[in-house]
Amino acid sequence: MNDFSTLRSLDKSLPPSEKMPVLFLGHGSPMNAIEENEFVSSFRKLGKEVARPKVILCISAHWETRGTKVTAMQNPPTIHDFGGFPQALFDVRYPAPGSPEMAQETKDIITKTDVELDHHWGLDHGAWSVIKHLYPDADVPVIQLSLDYTKDPQYHYELAQQLERLRHKGVLIVGSGNVVHNLRRVAWQKLNDAYAWDWAHEANEKMRSFILDGNHDALINYHKQGSSFEMSIPTPEHYLPLLYALALKDKSEEVELFNDKTVGGSISMLSLKID
Repeated sequence: MNDFSTLRSLDKSLPPSEKMPVLFLGHGSPMNAIEENEFVSSFRKLGKEVARPKVILCISAHWETRGTKVTAMQNPPTIHDFGGFPQALFDVRYPAPGSPEMAQETKDIITKTDVELDHHWGLDHGAWSVIKHLYPDADVPVIQLSLDYTKDPQYHYELAQQLERLRHKGVLIVGSGNVVHNLRRVAWQKLNDAYAWDWAHEANEKMRSFILDGNHDALINYHKQGSSFEMSIPTPEHYLPLLYALALKDKSEEVELFNDKTVGGSISMLSLKID
């Protein structure tokens, strides 16, 4: 099938809708799935404000693969990909359906790489711990797109741009991670407090400015931004979902920041909506 035929096929299977916003959600501790705090209150509020999507496409920090994959099962399992937490957290199930059709559409629309349809993963806590607050009835289909750990930030940004057409088809694209995320430097006694190490505060403020100024190049090339960024992003997986969201912003859209607090010294909950 040539490119024109592929686009016509996509248009038929995904009827046009009002353009959906894009979200980046700072998910923080898995305990945010079951605790009551200002962060989850903001997620719930967001779920009421955003037009109801036909499908959610989530890019989570917690699914890294060689190559790019998209979940394509009808009933994705709830994955408890963590340890050392109360049983109540392991008891949580988020039985949202999947969407094999949307998985195929996502595969087709991405030309930068060959996307593999995955039938083994499911919904990890980077996805369900935040989406459950937006749509507690688990009645919106959810698929996940993996992060190829072999690729650099520029590659991820460019791949994300190819998802833009889905915004016009009722798809809510959600990046889930944390812009500052250094578990080795967490002040555990302050994990529930608004507290930031100096370097975490500096990096968060710079990121905030870059986001609001539309300086995506600086964010893509975060490794050139000095020691505070090096401390805040010791590994890229929690940071990359931010780039997936920003790559989808067009010049006419605004960025709304919320949950702009750092907890435990080294985990920023900064979140944003592009609309």
